[in-house]
Amino acid sequence: MPTERAQRIHIFKQAFGAGRIEGVVWRVPEPVPPSEHPYKYRLVYVVDGKRIVGYDNERGKGDHKHIGDKELNYAFSGVKQLLADFMIDVEANKL
Repeated sequence: MPTERAQRIHIFKQAFGAGRIEGVVWRVPEPVPPSEHPYKYRLVYVVDGKRIVGYDNERGKGDHKHIGDKELNYAFSGVKQLLADFMIDVEANKL
């Protein structure tokens, strides 16, 4: 019986403002602890090599976002809302 693998469901990379936005979202067979949903994601807005806004759910930390030097919890409620929330923060911090 083959093991289930992660499936990439969304990917983007484009110029934005003075930098670029890029991201990837995977559907995973099991949640990435302590997240409880079946998604792994990494979204970032970068200017001159510096992260301005970032969203991710790394193992051990769960869903969170980075705004400048601040790391804040993020309440994941679905992929569509994740992408919308990311773009709201990018627009608010656009350089």
